[in-house]
Amino acid sequence: MKIDRRRLEQSIEELGRIGETPRGGLTRLALTDEDRRGRDWMVARMKDAGLRVSVDQMGNIFGERAGAEPLPPVMMGSHVDSVPTGGKYDGQLGVLCALETIRALSAHGVRTRHPVTLAIFTNEEGARFQPAMIASGVLAGKIALEDAYNARDRDGLRLADELERIGYLGPEPCVPRAFRAYLELHIEQGPRLEEEGLSVGVVEGIVAISWSRLTLHGVQDHAGPTPMRSRHDALVAAAEVVTGVRRIATELGGDLVTTVGSLVVSPNIVNAIPGRVALSIDMRDPQDATLDRALPLLDRVVQEACEREGVRYELEHYWRVPRTPFDAGVVAAVERAAKASGAGWRRILSGAGHDAQYMAALGPAGMVFVPSRGGRSHCEEEFTPMDDIEHGANTLFLAALDLAGRA
Repeated sequence: MKIDRRRLEQSIEELGRIGETPRGGLTRLALTDEDRRGRDWMVARMKDAGLRVSVDQMGNIFGERAGAEPLPPVMMGSHVDSVPTGGKYDGQLGVLCALETIRALSAHGVRTRHPVTLAIFTNEEGARFQPAMIASGVLAGKIALEDAYNARDRDGLRLADELERIGYLGPEPCVPRAFRAYLELHIEQGPRLEEEGLSVGVVEGIVAISWSRLTLHGVQDHAGPTPMRSRHDALVAAAEVVTGVRRIATELGGDLVTTVGSLVVSPNIVNAIPGRVALSIDMRDPQDATLDRALPLLDRVVQEACEREGVRYELEHYWRVPRTPFDAGVVAAVERAAKASGAGWRRILSGAGHDAQYMAALGPAGMVFVPSRGGRSHCEEEFTPMDDIEHGANTLFLAALDLAGRA
């Protein structure tokens, strides 16, 4: 038994048109009109597949295929929101392969003991509302519902208001729920599978992640008459922090990665000394202990840069997710499925965060990776060959069937 490649390919093309960019990528930020259209498209296909669809208080969408017994479901999921000018595979490939798994079960006349549920999580990317994976975080009891509702985007719009505006402020409680297993197919977003010529990654866990936000307060002044000796330039201090953040990774070495991905300069004009800069710091490592060492180094980098330039600062380490090992039984099921599908595979660790990270706090979880061309992701060039997608989707299908059991 296998999935229908042509049907899956058509679904990828159709959903990929919603929010498509001129260069073939995707911009479908969470809770925008494009996100609403993507959600509506998915809900319609879920209902066509005979699923019982419900929406919770965080806009998470669930579609259940009934099982033969009143047992906890095997849940498969991911997200349909994207980063700005991102790709067509991050997130949406996971929900479409999960949908195709359910369609294939029905097409082959398979009745499972456990129900099988497709889940679509809100705002996984964190591109519009912070932190990332906010809705699965609420579901897992790790983020307070009220805090999530009060998250605001750059225009000051509240998450709860935008959920209501697009029609996805659901009635179901967003609380922990039981499941037999949680599975998530995703692109690797790194180069390893492609470099080794493999189609499937059997994911053993997710690295530890830390996000910090820093605001620097200097003195805004004229770029011409102000002598260099009397300047307190927030952007000069920020530049030192950016290079210092990179230096932390090189000094500690190993697999630590550090990134400043957002920099907002004020007033951001040619002839004014910047008086305020806000920036983000992202740190990731397979070991929590490495982040424990890196964060005090970041504190020191910021303090010393601000002292040299004579500016004030506010630094907040506002989001931390520990290394997440996946359930050994689920990982083994994914490995059996990869072997049975005929795919070339290897075990692998995820360097990116996923909703599976929070779901693993509730029950047995695991992931299936497929390659990313050139290791590229969060860009319009993001791409996974259809042959690899087919292998990944068949792995997901067989793993879900294994875990759900035949009636």
